[in-house]
Amino acid sequence: MVTVSDSKVTWLTQDAYDRLKHELDELIENRPVIAAKINDSREEGDLKENGGYHAAREEQGQQEARIRHLQELLRTAKVGEAPTNSGVAEPGMVLTVRYAGDDEDEKFLLATREEGGGDPLEVYSPDSPLGKALLGAKEGESREYLLPNGNTQKVTLVQAVPYAG
Repeated sequence: MVTVSDSKVTWLTQDAYDRLKHELDELIENRPVIAAKINDSREEGDLKENGGYHAAREEQGQQEARIRHLQELLRTAKVGEAPTNSGVAEPGMVLTVRYAGDDEDEKFLLATREEGGGDPLEVYSPDSPLGKALLGAKEGESREYLLPNGNTQKVTLVQAVPYAG
């Protein structure tokens, strides 16, 4: 599966699109099952102390949120191969970086978690502090970003190649 996104467009391979569409169809088909579970739990009595009812409602809420997310993702997705631009950090690229003071390189996919699929490669979002810092960087270029503790971290882009998952 190969998926990449730039700032507004999500690129999906046909396989990724089909997998997400299948998940969406299953979730929609499962709606009556959740509704029946809520109804059955409601008939058990006092809703304040009805754990089954609250669990079913929570499950329904999560399922509906996932349905909305998938519908939007698939509505705006472009199916096919994304343009490739080796040597520059952009969504859909596998980045090899080295942090200042570290002797080992780290490799990860710059994409959303959704797009990373089941690949064992670590996925970092382009919206993360590291992702934002590296966007547009060329191989050999160093950038800095703010860590949660308030310190800054320097990172050098060693290599950027198209994801071929």
